[in-house]
Amino acid sequence: MQHAQKPILGFAAASGTGKTTLLTQLIPLLKQQGLRVGLIKHSHHSFDIDQPGKDSYRLRMAGASPVMLVSKYRYAIISEFETPQEPSLDQQLKVLDQSELDLILVEGFKAEKFSKIELHRPSLQRPLLFPHDSNIIAIASDSPIEVPYPLVKLDLNRADLIARYILDHYREFK
Repeated sequence: MQHAQKPILGFAAASGTGKTTLLTQLIPLLKQQGLRVGLIKHSHHSFDIDQPGKDSYRLRMAGASPVMLVSKYRYAIISEFETPQEPSLDQQLKVLDQSELDLILVEGFKAEKFSKIELHRPSLQRPLLFPHDSNIIAIASDSPIEVPYPLVKLDLNRADLIARYILDHYREFK
């Protein structure tokens, strides 16, 4: 990743496996340890962060791009792609302000080459990703599974232990 200024760790899995649920548990645990955590989430669907009827939405629909919405609490920059295309993670890293971050977590972009933890629920009967992705460094599962060396096996139901693994792995990046 040419535009990665900070360590990146991804979470890859089939839809419905619980990536977002796990991340909502992990992020507070990592922040409690003093990490400043950013996140990039890939969506396969169109989305609007501003809502119909709101000024920012009306201005964007009128053709402004980017639109920057600012309050004393947060800001958002909404930019339209001139030609719709699948974004690359590196393109997103280029526009992400990484200056105040220690770690960037990524949900999705599973076909790209960067370190990832695979989430796996055997009950969903989906194939494991690691045999086809050499960038997977660990597998978090909710059931016992065989994991070949050097992959690390993690318990998907123990966010605290996954956070500990990330913290230990993050130190290796420094």
